Amino acid sequence: MASTVYHIDLRATFQESLPEKIGRLVETAGLDTVCTDRELTAVKIHFGEKGNTAFINPVFVRKIIDKIKETGASPFLTDTNTLYAGTRSDTPSHLTTAVENGFAYSVVGAPVIIADGLRGRSDEEVPVNGKHVETAYVGADIHHADALVVLSHFKGHELSGFGGALKNLGMGCASRRGKLAQHSTVSPKVKRKKCIGCGMCTTHCPVDAIALEATDGKKKASINPETCIGCGDCIVVCPTGAVQIQWNQSVPSFLEIMMEYAKAALAGKEGKTLFVSFITDVSPLCDCIGHSDVPIVPNIGILASTDPVAIDQACVDLVNAQPANPGSCLKTNTAPGEDKFKGLHPHVDWPLQLAHAEELGLGSRDYELVKLESKGLKLKG
Repeated sequence: MASTVYHIDLRATFQESLPEKIGRLVETAGLDTVCTDRELTAVKIHFGEKGNTAFINPVFVRKIIDKIKETGASPFLTDTNTLYAGTRSDTPSHLTTAVENGFAYSVVGAPVIIADGLRGRSDEEVPVNGKHVETAYVGADIHHADALVVLSHFKGHELSGFGGALKNLGMGCASRRGKLAQHSTVSPKVKRKKCIGCGMCTTHCPVDAIALEATDGKKKASINPETCIGCGDCIVVCPTGAVQIQWNQSVPSFLEIMMEYAKAALAGKEGKTLFVSFITDVSPLCDCIGHSDVPIVPNIGILASTDPVAIDQACVDLVNAQPANPGSCLKTNTAPGEDKFKGLHPHVDWPLQLAHAEELGLGSRDYELVKLESKGLKLKG
């Protein structure tokens, strides 16, 4: 059965501004059935790495927050800390980056709560019993929320081909050890030439899996893979970047594992989720990158649906139907109808994630696209 995906373009009129149009979009898509009186509603979003500018405009987010409040629910903006060391790898720096990028309460009208706690250790173990994942680790405050509204900036991605609603769920809702489990099957490694033996990693390891050992008269960190729980704290606290992820997960396995984590993020929220995807400033790489390159296609609009699989498939189809922007980094698959994401990241077989998500019962790739026209706009022809 086809799922309904609602679509608005970015046209605006005297009768209806773009924020007002976004409000009508989420109402039409069923926001009042997802959020009800007094429910704590997690609004999952990516705040953007410092230096990135392609993330969702906070003014648009404010309108969605206002609409959630009209249902009587209590919304909060949320994300989880990153696995890599950056400007969002712990809660203080993450909150600072969010505010600097415009997500202050005075702008968006909701508090920001980092769902996996101070250092990314606050999570819940969620049974999945999937092809790859038995138990997933989901940010605690997302798991315990009554409802979930997922706001995604649709763009290219160097590991998954594209990043949309499903990636925002699977990777974005995972705690640090959940992220590490998706990227790697082994514990982090220590690059001994970069290690200065400061002991920061040993101090922060929650299970004492790291020790300083003498090597050529100098102390170097060593990780016991049998004891390591994969929390990733050592990666973030190392001042020289000596502790590194072992990127040994194959791309097909990574895509399927991410979908199984998406299933975990949705656990207990049947009928209580809404997905809104912004196909604007479609950058070639993730918003975790500290810059934003020229968009690969013209701005297309905003979609909303209760089906994360359908909305991702619709986003892909709409992007691929466009001609590439001539000034972008995309040099192949530039014509309308050609696969832009294969042109960007030819090593990624991105349809695998949608196929596996469908197998897991997360939604359907079959969809009906319903266009909501601007109020007061007279169309020619």
